[in-house]
Amino acid sequence: MPKKPYESDTTTFIKSLFVNKPELRKQQLDARSLWWDREQDLKEQAELDKSKIKKTPYEYY
Repeated sequence: MPKKPYESDTTTFIKSLFVNKPELRKQQLDARSLWWDREQDLKEQAELDKSKIKKTPYEYY
């Protein structure tokens, strides 16, 4: 008799969550596209990089 592979409580919870709420997958993708999947503004990124303060090797506060 083959043993069932171990599945953590968290994995079981997430799988059951997606089964019980199928619309959650679409909400997840929409939120990802809002924050992550977008075009980068290279000019703005260059300005942000210029404004960074250089760190010294040893900083003690």
